[in-house]
Amino acid sequence: MTQNHQITSYYPITSITAREILDSRGNPTIECTVTVQSKDKDYKKEISTKNKNKTSKFSGTASVPSGASTGKYEALELRDGGKRYDGLGVLKAIKNIETKIFPKLKGIEITNQIKIDQIMIDLDNTPNKSNLGANAILAVSLACARTAAISKNIPLYQYLNNLIKNNLLKEPKPKMSLPKPFFNILNGGRHAGGRLAFQEFMIVPQARTFHENLEIGSEIDHALKKILKEKYGPSSINVGDEGGFAPQLKTAEEALNLLQYTLKKTKHSKNVRLAIDCAASEFYDPKNKVYHIPKKLTSAELLNYYLKLIKKYNLLSIEDPFNEDDFITFAKLKQKSKIQIVGDDLTVTNPQRIKKAIQEKSCNCLLLKVNQIGTLTEALQAAQLARKAGWKIMVSHRSGETDDFFIADLAVALGCGMIKAGAPNRGERLAKDNRLLEIETEISK
Repeated sequence: MTQNHQITSYYPITSITAREILDSRGNPTIECTVTVQSKDKDYKKEISTKNKNKTSKFSGTASVPSGASTGKYEALELRDGGKRYDGLGVLKAIKNIETKIFPKLKGIEITNQIKIDQIMIDLDNTPNKSNLGANAILAVSLACARTAAISKNIPLYQYLNNLIKNNLLKEPKPKMSLPKPFFNILNGGRHAGGRLAFQEFMIVPQARTFHENLEIGSEIDHALKKILKEKYGPSSINVGDEGGFAPQLKTAEEALNLLQYTLKKTKHSKNVRLAIDCAASEFYDPKNKVYHIPKKLTSAELLNYYLKLIKKYNLLSIEDPFNEDDFITFAKLKQKSKIQIVGDDLTVTNPQRIKKAIQEKSCNCLLLKVNQIGTLTEALQAAQLARKAGWKIMVSHRSGETDDFFIADLAVALGCGMIKAGAPNRGERLAKDNRLLEIETEISK
């Protein structure tokens, strides 16, 4: 046998199954498992027969989250309707996976992520994936990536990082790094159900390592719990959808003052910044063109209000400060404040929306949510588009989460430097944090 033979392994998809599980809000979502049967095939005649037709199975599983304050331009989750689970069941989407998507993907090489995602996009053939359901398509897309990583016996973050360079973006491979966590420890808006209009009040530790930042975040979170209980009573330590506390506060100033007080008590004032996610579309009145916070403000008045908050509290970042169609006022705030302006409902991880925001100079940071667009390929293309425009990228969870930690690996693979995974006190949020601790240990070896 000659020594310069070549054996190439390939991994055709042999099975795709899906099941209905519950997310962190107790609503149905999809968990999907993709299985491949690997084979070693000889492309030179002189290879020995003992190496032919070696086979083994690999399976990977992924689940998809769901948002509460969803932008109207997001890809569509397919729900069953009817009485079951108040109409939120996902059995139709699961049926689409098993009877429509799987037959099209059967036999496709698992590492060809672009082809896999494009087949599903073409099969759906709608602008917002409303035919098959973005939840169905994404579950398969993410499960394929995880299966591919398992088949290659490498960590998911390494596989995704290689994918960006070799198969997808055709640009220099980003240097992998651990992200800084944005901890949402005070909840308002749709995440809490109280009177506080702004949705998230976040602390952003500025330590050198992820484990140090997680330690700081946890200490502040515990300290805030004690302060809230003493100041507002036991009911104030109830938590919102993302694990942040949801006391009955009325204004952003109350929330930010409370966080500053907590930072002083924990002696972390010097190494923690504050950030907010306004989710302004949720308190915008399009008919009268005013924002209710709860007082009524025009876009110009709200912009001036933000400028005062930025100066008073030295804010690091503001997300979705205006409604999801107001590219112009986003740009005005970016120009006048010089801080990080994050597009979420404005951009919805959609390349077309991102292009418009780039043209209008509306943002300097993209919030990357894979379920907003519906496939891994499109999410990575959105990240590439933002990066080429000089934007920063923040990978984000959703308010209805699962224990799947895919986004932790994604943030490391992108080397984007920022992640939102909620407060450091609920299992589905800590799954991402604990995965990042694991990755930090692996990378540092």
